[in-house]
Amino acid sequence: VQLQASGGGLVQAGGSLRLSCAASGRTFRGYAMAWFRQAPGKEREFVAGFSRTGGTTYYEDSVKNRFTISRDIAKNTVYLQMDSLKPEDTAVYYCAADNSIIQSEYRNYVQYDYWGQGTLVTVSS
Repeated sequence: VQLQASGGGLVQAGGSLRLSCAASGRTFRGYAMAWFRQAPGKEREFVAGFSRTGGTTYYEDSVKNRFTISRDIAKNTVYLQMDSLKPEDTAVYYCAADNSIIQSEYRNYVQYDYWGQGTLVTVSS
């Protein structure tokens, strides 16, 4: 599966952005889908994700109640709606997918086989 991330940009603190991750090559049914981010000098960290069944969502604590992950099966696209953005949300955001990952590893970036190219989100104070 090929992933194409888009939607990043420059926004002021308190603003919103919506990231998109379009999957091609095959449907993402049966794939765990996730968003990760990596700030300069920091390790890649989990942001939000769907379980392989799509029935459960997961969020990193600092983005709960601000970010929402969703998906459109017909468009084979996963979204990350980011509201109330903070300067510490500044990072390159990546979407990822895997169809063999187990639940306990959903937040572990090394377990994902498929990655999009990343989209930069910059939040100014």
